[in-house]
Amino acid sequence: MSKTIQTINPTTEETVAEYTLMSEAEAESAVDDSHTAFLSWKKTDFEDRATLMNNLADEIEKQSDTIVDMMVKEMGKVVEQGKQEVALCASICRYTADNGAAVLEDENRVYEGGTAIITYQPLGVILGIQPWNFPLYQVIRYSAANIMAGNTTVMKHAKNVFGMARLIEKLYLDAGFPKAVYQSLLISGETASTLIKHDKIRGVTFTGSDSVGKSVAETAASLAKKTVLELGSNDAFVVLSDADIETAVQACVKGRIVNNGETCVAAKRFIITEAVYDEFKTQFLEAFKALRVGDPTAENTDLGPMARKDLRDELHEQVKESVAKGASVLIGGEIPERTGWFYPVTILEDITPGMPAYDDELFGPVASFIKAKNDAEAMKIANDSRYGLGGGIFTTNKVKAIHLAREEFNTGMVNINGYSLAQPNLPFGGVKDSGYGREHGGFGMKEFVNEKTIFIAE
Repeated sequence: MSKTIQTINPTTEETVAEYTLMSEAEAESAVDDSHTAFLSWKKTDFEDRATLMNNLADEIEKQSDTIVDMMVKEMGKVVEQGKQEVALCASICRYTADNGAAVLEDENRVYEGGTAIITYQPLGVILGIQPWNFPLYQVIRYSAANIMAGNTTVMKHAKNVFGMARLIEKLYLDAGFPKAVYQSLLISGETASTLIKHDKIRGVTFTGSDSVGKSVAETAASLAKKTVLELGSNDAFVVLSDADIETAVQACVKGRIVNNGETCVAAKRFIITEAVYDEFKTQFLEAFKALRVGDPTAENTDLGPMARKDLRDELHEQVKESVAKGASVLIGGEIPERTGWFYPVTILEDITPGMPAYDDELFGPVASFIKAKNDAEAMKIANDSRYGLGGGIFTTNKVKAIHLAREEFNTGMVNINGYSLAQPNLPFGGVKDSGYGREHGGFGMKEFVNEKTIFIAE
């Protein structure tokens, strides 16, 4: 019997649409189709791929209103931030088109007795398992790079954004890509796990929780299949004793509330040196109080609802557990009595190890304040995490900041005196429990290729 999934508008709690899940046999057939498409697609030249990739950028921009409307309805994204996501995705496609040939160009080297060619050949069908929080970007990020490299892709999207999944496949087709070069599969997590074992799946890229990601990697590794993992994080933003507090507060507030606070690389733990703690706390609290939580379609809204009720409730349990273990609530911390899965902007302080606010990822608009005695202790606390995706340093001494970022901050990315999300020309990814592998900046195009050496004797 076929299983159906409903997508629910998190602002109104009304049903948006209902979808029928593909059976395991249907999903396996789609992988077979993708492999058939790969046999032709891998022979296309970079110029043709680039033309289609630029077409995809055009389609994303042309269908921007439809895309943003889907984001708002399915996961509660604020309209203006939806437009920013659309613009980023178009930029990623254009960067991929402009740089793909150079990134994947053959290299010539010499060895004793001859010359050699190093050539980057696609592997085949790449399975993507992607989350809901950036429902267009997460998919374009991995699929554009892999398709440019000559692979084909099948993608399992989160169950609450199946409308976006279908829309993305339409975007690829509207851009002129051959059928089955990209496919969105409306499948369950169980079916996705089964597909990892399909003999035509040659690699898996996963974005999501570290627990599920490790399970995906374990299954793939048992079959000698490569994975790229972008997992959760508990990013620390460190405010040193010589920081410009106004700059720090502005960036840290932005970093905490972006995308309704539901961002892997959001600012989550704020580690503030004792010398500037009170000043930072006062200004941050003022800024948080001024934020507007409400209808994501309204022009003056800063934060919309959380994407699903279970996510909102899980966040609240983490807050309550942290408070029960000694954390103090400066603002927020209570579920409002209103329609929609809203959570108030919340600040917790007196955070110590053993609390969810210290140890775990709080995926929503909750800021955790941790006081450090001095700059050295602040950096030590910043690294006291199983995660290592991003982070931030605030100081008026940029030379010191660059040294700390390079030598002492154990993360994949570091912001200095600001907050930035992903950029098309810069690598994105983490270390430790935040995963491995890189996307963007050309790095993603080489994650799933065969670096083949051809020896030519003299």
